[in-house]
Amino acid sequence: MKLNRPSLLVSALAAALLAASLSACAPLIIGGAAVGAMVTFDRRTSGAQLEDEGIELRSGSRLREALGDRAHVNINSYNRQVLLTGEVPNEQDKQLAEQIVSRVDNVKGVVNDLAVMGNTALSARSNDVLITGKVKASLVDASDLYVGAFKVVTERGVVYLMGRVTQREADKATQITRNIGGVQRVVRIFEILSEEELRRLNPLPQSSRPATAPAAAPAAAPAMVPAPAPLTPAPVTTTSPTTAPSSTSPTALPPLGPASVRR
Repeated sequence: MKLNRPSLLVSALAAALLAASLSACAPLIIGGAAVGAMVTFDRRTSGAQLEDEGIELRSGSRLREALGDRAHVNINSYNRQVLLTGEVPNEQDKQLAEQIVSRVDNVKGVVNDLAVMGNTALSARSNDVLITGKVKASLVDASDLYVGAFKVVTERGVVYLMGRVTQREADKATQITRNIGGVQRVVRIFEILSEEELRRLNPLPQSSRPATAPAAAPAAAPAMVPAPAPLTPAPVTTTSPTTAPSSTSPTALPPLGPASVRR
């Protein structure tokens, strides 16, 4: 059987992400899985990347102390905007998680998409990892998109797209993602850049421009392959984060109860 390049790429990335996720099944997950040694371009400054790592670590530590293992919470920070996904047992824990994270240093906003329900099974989380791998592989395969400009998070089949992108890139990535099998919904949490801002952010030197290749001899016509049945595109939602309280004028919040920690 002959596999095309996108299929091989999807399979390789999905397998790598699944292996990484199954190696440590903790109730609280910080950040996303890394994909090998793939070199990508991140549009955040180096300082913002370090801040995001610190936000994820500090938030994870505080949530672990407050919620123990009764909740399954994923924490992803991009340019100081924090996305909370997963499951908590009640509405009080959902609000508590948001309050805790909003008070972490350098947090600019919080998108709280925690679901009040029981923790998902390992099979469901493994399926989410596979979907994330398919989305990343599809973004890699798109010639006019930088996969490093996007952060992809999947929870119960809902794909969250984060990043600093132009409107054109946001629409293209959304269209690609919503047509991938298994995707139930696409939630966009983007910081939109103008095309001019993108050019200033990522100038392409003349030496880096692709050279014009000589004309190739006409290739033989490929054999006709039946097209797969079209998938029903997943719905799309655009989400704005809740602004975190200012450090100079903090919002009064109820005191936290005693931590419940399980060793």
